[in-house]
Amino acid sequence: MDENTFTENFNNQGWPSKTFLCYMVERLDGDAAIPLDEYKGFVRNKGQDQPGEPCHAELYFLQQIRSWNLDRNQHYRLTCFISWTPCYNCAQELTTFLEENRHISLHIFASRIYTVDDSGCHQSGLRALQAAGAGITIMTSEDLERCWVTVVDHKEKPFQPWEGLEVKSQELCEELQAILRVRRC
Repeated sequence: MDENTFTENFNNQGWPSKTFLCYMVERLDGDAAIPLDEYKGFVRNKGQDQPGEPCHAELYFLQQIRSWNLDRNQHYRLTCFISWTPCYNCAQELTTFLEENRHISLHIFASRIYTVDDSGCHQSGLRALQAAGAGITIMTSEDLERCWVTVVDHKEKPFQPWEGLEVKSQELCEELQAILRVRRC
């Protein structure tokens, strides 16, 4: 991913119409986490304006994970840095995946909260995903820097936090924590 794509889509003060999902996989061995460099990268959604069927980034990601055939006798941690929290349907798909793959844990760091669904069901989807064992949090400057170093083609430039990043992250974190505490849709 290039620097501009990262900044345009992960700046938590903007409202991009695309979703990018950056990922990295680690094999867990006791207390050690061994990065699997062949399983890191990014995907993006396919919107209405593109040829073929629209598809959310999370669903592309699930297709990739399934194609890897990760050894069920090993334990893995998937870390996702995503520009929007999953919608209800994607959260349900991720929940089902986790329930079917107990050897995999999922940690989601989101830049902002998806709120297009006015019914509030996206909130119940996030709660179900958390109940299935996924960690879900809002990205801080440190998380953005980790994504920058891991996935972005930054050409040796350091991550530059934008003005208002920490304040907006804190606001979104409090909003997400409130969503995850409520138990009904």
